[in-house]
Order: sequence, then structure tokens, then C-alpha cells
Amino acid sequence: MTLFFNYFFEPFEVYFPEHKMNFFWICFVHSCVAAIVIFSFSLFKISQKTEENWNVGKEILLIATILLTIGMCQFLIRDVIYNNPNNWSWRYFYEEIRNTFLEGILFLMVLVPLNFRKLSTKYIKNASLINDSEVLIKPTSHSKTIIKIDDLKLDTNNLLFAKADGNYVELYLNEKAIISKVLKRITIKELESILEPYTNIIKTHRSYLVNLYQIERVIGNAQGYKLLLKNYDEKIPVSRNMIPDFDARMKNI
Repeated sequence: MTLFFNYFFEPFEVYFPEHKMNFFWICFVHSCVAAIVIFSFSLFKISQKTEENWNVGKEILLIATILLTIGMCQFLIRDVIYNNPNNWSWRYFYEEIRNTFLEGILFLMVLVPLNFRKLSTKYIKNASLINDSEVLIKPTSHSKTIIKIDDLKLDTNNLLFAKADGNYVELYLNEKAIISKVLKRITIKELESILEPYTNIIKTHRSYLVNLYQIERVIGNAQGYKLLLKNYDEKIPVSRNMIPDFDARMKNI
């Protein structure tokens, strides 16, 4: 996109006498530098914990860092494509960074809404398919499966969801349409290990374990899914990186 935008529209001042190669190849080199920088950043995948704590401020900071890096790299390759004795001046250092931000922001104004719409459409459609399937209307009466957590004897069928609270876990139980909460001194990771044999209990977020049998409706949005549970008003999140596992489990319960 940047290659053809720069070549056909020439958004910045072009002085052909200083070019070491054809203008098309100069645009190509600049575009390749941007692509290599973005690819390099993509290799450092955001961890699950970081993704779940992501926000607009961090997104803006990341984008600004990427654009700044691209601008600096564009400055460093000036000697390869331009015959200009002032290539290493502060003027061109500023100019390359300025041009990168101007062009980068222009493309972001187009690409970010498109990506948002794409993700939103995808997850809304997937959520609708789950809601329209027979998965959520299966009866929730299953043979009792009792596990012991300290002094608590828990029927896993009654578990609505579990929420991490530091070194404690809040257990929300749905017994005969009455919701109760029990606080236990155990980490969410330890509880996940205990419940691992039960395929209807799944981790949907760094802080949540959910009983798939207790889901009433799945709501899709650009961030992923939100779950409405039986007899409970608040929505439980499904992190975007956990959606593939969630979708697979929902098909098999």
C-alpha cells in the first residue's frame, strides 16, 4: 500500500537529481524497510497476561514506537538511495520521522476501523452460530461429580464460574437457580489443575474459569466474546487468544 501510494501520489517533496536509482525502486526500498520493522515487531508476540491488560493507551504507545522505529530506519538507509551530502543531518532525521508518522497515521485511519469491523463481524457471526446451535439448550442435569476443595464439597455441575482474587478464588455456585459465592484460599491456576479432567470447565480469561453447561448466551464483539450465564447478570469475558479453544470445547460438550 505504501509503495503504490508513494509512487503514484508523491505525497512528499521529490528531488530527482539526488536519486541513486529509479524512483519506483526508492519507493520499494522505503516500503520494504517499513515491512521489515513491522514484521520484526510481530515476532515479539504479546503474552496472554499483557493482551488481557491491553488498552487504548498501550496500543497508541506501541503504534508510536513502531512508527518511530520505521522513521529512524528510513533515515539510516538514506545513503543507499540518495546522493546528498546532508543525509546525516538532523534536518533529514526529523524529516524521515515526520514523514513516517504522517503516512503511518493516514493508513491507520483507514486500516484500524477496517480491522475493527472485520473482528466484530467475525465474532458476532461465530457467537450467533453457537447461540443458534443445540449446544446451549442441552439439559444441565448431569450425574453428580463431587470434588473437595479444603472443607468444601463441590458438585462441578453447580459451579457457575470461578474468579481469581489474588491467592484466593471466588466460586460462584448456581444451586436451584440461587446464586451463592464461596471464597477459598487457592489460586486460579491450582483450581484449573484440579478441574482439568472436567471438559465442561474451561479457562476463558486469565482470571476466570467457566462451566460451559451454565452458559445461556454468547455475545460477540471486536474484543472477543462475552458470556451470559444462567441466573447471573454480569457478563464473563472470553479473551481473544482463548477463543479457538472455547469454540472447540463448545462443539464437543
